[in-house]
Amino acid sequence: MATPTIADAAAPPVSKEKRRWPRHKIDVPVRAVIRRPDKTLIRDGRGMEMSEGGMCLFIGVELGLGEEIEVEFTPPYSGSPIRVRSQVRNRTGYRYGVEFVPEGEKERSEVNRLRQMLKTFEEAKSS
Repeated sequence: MATPTIADAAAPPVSKEKRRWPRHKIDVPVRAVIRRPDKTLIRDGRGMEMSEGGMCLFIGVELGLGEEIEVEFTPPYSGSPIRVRSQVRNRTGYRYGVEFVPEGEKERSEVNRLRQMLKTFEEAKSS
């Protein structure tokens, strides 16, 4: 067995965490609606990964962990956009991991539509 080095000690631990849903690599334009007490900001960015429960975004704006935003995007192979309330769960620079937290029947319906599309996509990949 090799002797541990300083680089080994500095390396992040390998996560063995199981995810609830598989991630899908994507590259879609996204729009974030950020409601602040004094104004509403709308920022364009990119969606880089997506699952049934959320997505990874790159948006040039400062967001805090736990902050709620609305994310709007058009999933691949879909004609109509989805807009859903999301919560920032992690952050590295301007790269954010957001979890979908749908509010109301319309948003829950949109997330269900997204889940069906992703299941269809997953089935097509495995056949």
